[in-house]
Amino acid sequence: MSDAPDLTNLVDLAGARLGGSVVAVNDEFFAFAERMLLPEPPVRRPGVFTERGSWTDGWETRRRRVLPGADWAVVRLGVPGIVHAVTVDTSHFTGNSPEAVEIQGATVGGYPSPEELLDESVQWVTLVARTPVNPDAVNVLPVEGDGRIRITHLRLTIYPDGGVARLRAHGEVVPDPRLLDRVTSDLAAAYLGGVVVAASDMHYGDRHNLNAGGEARVMGEGWETRRRRTAGYDWAVIRLATAGRVVRAEVDTRHFRGNAPRAVALWAAYAPELTHSDDVSTITDWRPMLPPTRTQPNTRHLFDLEVPVEATHVRVDAIPDGGLARLRLLGAPTEQGRESLAVRWLDALSAGAAKEELLACCGSEDWADAVAARRPFGTLEELLAVAEQEWWKLPETAWLEAFTAHPRIGERPILSGAPTTSSRATIAGLDAPRREQAAMESASAEVRAAMAEGNETYEERFGYIFLIRAAGRSAEEILALLRERLGNEPARELRVAAGQQAEITAMRLHRLITGS
Repeated sequence: MSDAPDLTNLVDLAGARLGGSVVAVNDEFFAFAERMLLPEPPVRRPGVFTERGSWTDGWETRRRRVLPGADWAVVRLGVPGIVHAVTVDTSHFTGNSPEAVEIQGATVGGYPSPEELLDESVQWVTLVARTPVNPDAVNVLPVEGDGRIRITHLRLTIYPDGGVARLRAHGEVVPDPRLLDRVTSDLAAAYLGGVVVAASDMHYGDRHNLNAGGEARVMGEGWETRRRRTAGYDWAVIRLATAGRVVRAEVDTRHFRGNAPRAVALWAAYAPELTHSDDVSTITDWRPMLPPTRTQPNTRHLFDLEVPVEATHVRVDAIPDGGLARLRLLGAPTEQGRESLAVRWLDALSAGAAKEELLACCGSEDWADAVAARRPFGTLEELLAVAEQEWWKLPETAWLEAFTAHPRIGERPILSGAPTTSSRATIAGLDAPRREQAAMESASAEVRAAMAEGNETYEERFGYIFLIRAAGRSAEEILALLRERLGNEPARELRVAAGQQAEITAMRLHRLITGS
């Protein structure tokens, strides 16, 4: 079909190779739902039976006797991302395939249990409305409109019962940018969003194996070209998860013994305008990253780069041809790369997940709803501008609500009975005041006592806690400003406190997006 989605460079977010798993299912009498996520195509084994009946390569439920009704399975994606299409493969299910399917997605932070995922509070968004599917067929179902959000879990519902051989969630990885902070990461890795967007040849092995998770177990899990009969070399291009500074390359030829390249070379390109494009034909400025270097068969090669190389794309040349099991490119995002990755992540979050992240920056529910509704931002500058605009539109009651999310200056926030599904936003929201009030940690006993007394006097006078952007200020400076502001009239002081909240919010948003 001409309008069929292009799946070429999309990742199977639900695949077992990336860590996808079935975490809840209502029925799997004939065959376990976990088999739907296996990477290999489904097969038939005629005449093979188990104690439950005919052997099935996929998920199969019992015959439903009460109608209407449906069976379902909940899948934790191997990596969070935006699903563009879902394949419901009913191969070999002829008289026992579902009549129709429905697919939903949800964003749930942390590591929820099956019971928490099935709770009514979880907001499921429809990715594919109830749609008829064909038996013994590969049914590719596009995701449109509101379903194009970053999700962590997927729910497949089959009507009324039956079997599904394989389930694929074709999409783009959208990692939490904080995963890349303060560590060295494989910027080429599929689980972080790296994509092998092009290759000269992949006669024996798919190019997407180059940056797959884990180690290749056999040659077939690597990238391999046909034997070259003309001059030249074969190549593949990886679009990194984000613009990064690469410090080490790992070229793995394991399992390739008589068919490894004689040498490899690496080239870098910096083209941030192509970070969401599969077209690399316009890249002409390829800079040397690793000169042609001899390689050995069945060997893991580590090459430390003498000078770190900034890149958005890396080309590997297999000279003259052959196979590579894996290519790893270790490094860290550039400042621009970290910012771009984080804005894209925030723009892609579900409304509920975006609100949670924003509430960690400012405790007003109305403000968080208003800012989340104005996505996408595209840039940090636009996010900060929107945050400021929406803050000053709020009534005074919303300002006071935001104030209550702060501990008193000099006091630490206390978390008791934290839910097991606590997200990074929750943790960040609790940790932020401690970082921002670092000066009070080392203040003298006299200053701390005076601060506690001043906090009490302030609250008696104005009816809310003393609020100030503490980051970058000494304990003595904070105390002096507290005493100074005690002389303000209530109306003026409320505006001053609101201004301080706006500064704190902007600082936290900047940290969320830049990591610094």
